[in-house]
Amino acid sequence: MIEARHLRVLRAVATTGSFSAAGRELGCTQPAVSQQMKALEASVGTPLLIRSGREMRLTQAGEALVRHAAGILAGLTAAEEEVAAIAGLRAGRVRLVSFPSGSSTLVPTALAALRAAHPGTRVSLEEAEPPQSVAMLREGDCDVALAFRYAGAAQEGEWDDLVVRPLLRDRLVALVPERHRLASAGSVAIGELARESWIAGCPRCRGQLVQVCEGAGFTPRIDFATDDYPAVVGLVGAGLGVAVLPQLAIESVRPRGARTVTLEPAVRREIVALTLPDLAQVPAVAATLDRLAIAAGRK
Repeated sequence: MIEARHLRVLRAVATTGSFSAAGRELGCTQPAVSQQMKALEASVGTPLLIRSGREMRLTQAGEALVRHAAGILAGLTAAEEEVAAIAGLRAGRVRLVSFPSGSSTLVPTALAALRAAHPGTRVSLEEAEPPQSVAMLREGDCDVALAFRYAGAAQEGEWDDLVVRPLLRDRLVALVPERHRLASAGSVAIGELARESWIAGCPRCRGQLVQVCEGAGFTPRIDFATDDYPAVVGLVGAGLGVAVLPQLAIESVRPRGARTVTLEPAVRREIVALTLPDLAQVPAVAATLDRLAIAAGRK
């Protein structure tokens, strides 16, 4: 294996014409230069220098290696500088995947703070709901996944292979038309909405809604289903039904024509930032996790 330090010595010898001059240029002794050259020749398996008295010239193999050495060493220098920039957060890239209500609330605050502190770090954003976002992380399609799961609905060990950064516990609230009989109620039990038409959200939220309603003794009649939270709010505001949404989703839209009511007993979802163990050591990824935690009020 050819080592970079050996190439630097070879190039110095070729440029100066002697071991002693190369040693002066490199800041080492003549015997050290001789040892490095012997090690390089042993690595490539052929002589690189022809020594004749005080004169020294390159063999054909030596000339070929010197010719390539400039490009190799320049590339290594560029790589070292780029890695140092990434390690020092003067450069770097983070691919973030988030569910929509996280994209409109936590993510903008976190990324604005990250850009202000580390303007050389670039973050790309793509939207996906869990479990798709978690699968993207495991498959190498992103570096950080903002995800959620509902209390009591988590599968044992589903995130055991990942670094889990807790962000917040997001409470669900009932959303009813502003002229609904319960619009002015301080709180409502989900069973009080058993006879209503329902508007459901994403598949995971929809499954949680059915589970909570069945726990209260009824199965919700879902007339509309959409992954778009503003659409849910619009449908409720038009008097077409009721819904249960995470508080974070309500913060990201203006519920015109609708009212939020505290849901009892409380149902919450856990919002987390996920990454792989090796990625957690990358400075730009660690900084992104920190900023998400700050945006969620957890740091």
